[in-house]
Amino acid sequence: MSDHPLDLDALALSIKDWGRELGFQQVGITDVELGEHEAHLKRWLAAGYQGEMDYMAAHGDKRSRPQELVPGTLRVVSLRMDYLPGDTQMAQRLSEPEQAYVSRYALGRDYHKLIRKRLQQLAERIQQQIGPFGYRAFVDSAPVLEKAIAEKAGLGWIGKNTLVLNRKAGSYFFLGELFVDLPLPVDAPHGSEHCGRCSACMDICPTAAFAGPYQLDARRCISYLTIELKGSIPVELRAPIGNRVFGCDDCQIVCPWNRFARATEQGDFQPRHGLDNSSLAELFMWTEEEFLSRTEGSPLRRAGYERWLRNLAVGLGNAPSTIPVLQALNARREHPSELVREHVAWALERHGAL
Repeated sequence: MSDHPLDLDALALSIKDWGRELGFQQVGITDVELGEHEAHLKRWLAAGYQGEMDYMAAHGDKRSRPQELVPGTLRVVSLRMDYLPGDTQMAQRLSEPEQAYVSRYALGRDYHKLIRKRLQQLAERIQQQIGPFGYRAFVDSAPVLEKAIAEKAGLGWIGKNTLVLNRKAGSYFFLGELFVDLPLPVDAPHGSEHCGRCSACMDICPTAAFAGPYQLDARRCISYLTIELKGSIPVELRAPIGNRVFGCDDCQIVCPWNRFARATEQGDFQPRHGLDNSSLAELFMWTEEEFLSRTEGSPLRRAGYERWLRNLAVGLGNAPSTIPVLQALNARREHPSELVREHVAWALERHGAL
């Protein structure tokens, strides 16, 4: 840093301006004290709600203590970027059982690289202004309590559906963090939550994944079942999944605050390869080469081809017994993967065609 004393108030304002110039809709700054959220995390883990997500319990307390994850950290810059890809008619897909439903966030390019690049650019802009300083950027890929940080930084409140909600923007946004060793002035936490008596998110959940307000049992969550879970989807949860083949937006679709969600201006988040309007049977017939080609740079890669077919088999089992549906399932009944075969057999049995 330079020998001149830093005007930290002016720097904080500049960081917010630069963040908005880089495509973030909101920027907030908070300290590293997350004790209340740490206690909530420990209760959640003790209840076993994390399922197979062992990484949620790894790293000790580093997830809730930024200064231990990155020694020297004094503040966290929290940023949000809207991702809603315009009017994709995705809610309508849920009433079209032969069509595949892919969570809105996953229709376009993977957000990790884009946001990490923008965070790096922000750090470099700060460095241009003040000289070298300590920082590290995170985008949903390290032990960071990003929702707790966003709430403390004033970006919104954690709603009953456990997502960060913003009165002017709803919840269709990604979060990113820049850990810094600068004693910047902090923003006021969001404070009161604005869910009130509303329980729409909990009432709509197809698999009853909410153990209560602000308590998500991931083991029943469709996003967990279709993305994180490595093995068989529990039989009792397959029918409620419907045609959701990667993630689920139900608790966001019904949230009244998402009336204020705005379409993203990022071209990278627009749907690719017709994922916003594809039939289950069509996607099920992708070869592994086609899957790898069409999901390059996409969040869908996280599931991998085998689990992609598993999810689609469940969707096909919940679809009407049409010729395309039955033909697709029969084409995979001898698939080399035991996981795929099991779910195909379940689907065919549902159609009385095993």
